[in-house]
Amino acid sequence: MNQHGALDYKTGKQILKLLEDTCRKENMTVLIITHNTAIAPMADKIIHFKNGTAESIEINQNPMPIENIEW
Repeated sequence: MNQHGALDYKTGKQILKLLEDTCRKENMTVLIITHNTAIAPMADKIIHFKNGTAESIEINQNPMPIENIEW
């Protein structure tokens, strides 16, 4: 059993898909805070932090569906 709280790849993608679908359907905002930059293309907005400060903010005009993202 994984003791670090991380999800396996398949479960992680299922959870991200559920969040993605719910956000679009319910017009909600979800924040995902992660070190996994590979999932950034699915985001509408990406905020990069460095030393506890927002270093940059990117607006993603064409978010990629989670099904098309691999890591």
